[in-house]
Amino acid sequence: MAARKTGKTLNLSAVLDLNEATLLRDKLVSLRGNDLAIDASAVERVGALSAQVLMAAAKTWDQDKLAFTFSKVSDAFQKTMQLIGVDIHHLLAKEIRQ
Repeated sequence: MAARKTGKTLNLSAVLDLNEATLLRDKLVSLRGNDLAIDASAVERVGALSAQVLMAAAKTWDQDKLAFTFSKVSDAFQKTMQLIGVDIHHLLAKEIRQ
């Protein structure tokens, strides 16, 4: 059995719209099998499809028994996720939980 790979960080784009959702999915697929920290500190806008891609990835990582956390989030990212009804609090790194 292969050894567990080291953790990776994915920096999200400023705009997570419909066009970015496919690219985001492709990036996440390429990182599967690694613990993953998501840096959403530069995000200014989040579309519902990109939010769905992120939550599907979180579930996939959970099923794979790997870490999937948001290491940094912008106010816009956090507020938009709350507005569309997605609770990311349990996915936030301990250092940024409020």
